[in-house]
Formats: sequence, structure tokens, C-alpha cells
Amino acid sequence: MSLNKPYTDIPGTIIFDAEQSRLGYHLNQFCMSLMKAENRERFKADERAYLDEWPMTEEQKQGVLTRDLNRCLAAGGNIYFLAKLGATDGRSFQYMAASMTGMTQEAYAAMMKAGGRSVEGNRRIGEHKNG
Repeated sequence: MSLNKPYTDIPGTIIFDAEQSRLGYHLNQFCMSLMKAENRERFKADERAYLDEWPMTEEQKQGVLTRDLNRCLAAGGNIYFLAKLGATDGRSFQYMAASMTGMTQEAYAAMMKAGGRSVEGNRRIGEHKNG
């Protein structure tokens, strides 16, 4: 049962709280396993077989297989754990962040160098309502 979470009305934001931590426990442990070279080799040799050794949901496994980081976050993944997956693929954190926004790495880097995203539309839902 979810607690009252006043932060759920921030558009496009998944807060990694205790509930998300429980949801993503095995997904995040899988990611941590990639810190060992032998596990990275086993994963790269047969991703599905390696994932099936973990009691993850099919949603989590599909998020990993498709490298859909937003899907992984929604399924309880933590970006700092998921970074191990990116590193296994030889991808930078900047590349991963870009993929989560639907931008190329170059476009993402340019946007960040120009000051980042506008806050317009990225605050709390209803924050600017009159009355």
C-alpha cells in the first residue's frame, strides 16, 4: 500500500523511494552483479539466460533487453545501478541520459551546455493555477 506521496505530481519524474526500492530490488541487484567481469561476460554471451537467473519480473527483463531505461525506472530501477548496464554496453552516462529523453547524445549535450531544459511544464502539476 502506497503512503501519501506529495511528490507524485512532478511530470516525468519517478522518485526512487522505499516502495520503488522494494519493487526494483532484484533488477538493481542484477545491475550490481555486472560489476564483476565474469558476470558481464556471461550476460553479454546470452542476455536472456543470465536475466532468467534473477527473480525479476518480465517487465524488468524486457526493459533491460530493450535498454529502455525509462521502463526500468518505472519497474523500480535506480539510475545509479542501471549505470552498470550502460557501462557493460560501453555507453556513457550522458548517452544513457540522452536515451531517456529521446534525444541523441549530441543534442542532449548541446541542451545541457545551453543551460538545460526549461522548467516550464516540469514543475508540480497545478503549481501555477490562479485562485
